[in-house]
Amino acid sequence: MSTKQERAVELKQRTGDAHYNCCQAVACVFSEETGINEETLKKIGAGFGLGMGCMEATCGALCGAQMILGLMKYQGKPIRQNAAELHKKFTEKCGASICKELKGAGSGKILCSCDDCVRNAVSIIEEIL
Repeated sequence: MSTKQERAVELKQRTGDAHYNCCQAVACVFSEETGINEETLKKIGAGFGLGMGCMEATCGALCGAQMILGLMKYQGKPIRQNAAELHKKFTEKCGASICKELKGAGSGKILCSCDDCVRNAVSIIEEIL
């Protein structure tokens, strides 16, 4: 496991006011590479945790990874191929990309823990970049 993966999980596991959602945890460990301070990345990612707050949408960790991909790869031309690759690899590693499916809401079968979604998202971004 990389240092970034460990750091992202540590951020995700914080409690109280120091808590980071899955999106924030993934995005913030790339602060140095993006040149965007951690507080700004945390604000940008605030609405993406828990499948955009309702578990019905894309996993926050994947959203954070896609944001970092855009910040690091976009140079005026579409990055659809990279975005599709990221989504595919995340889905392969985690078993789904929708929060409620990952968490087993309704099915009772957890496909991937939040910590592992965060680890996998960071790992895939490190691989792509």
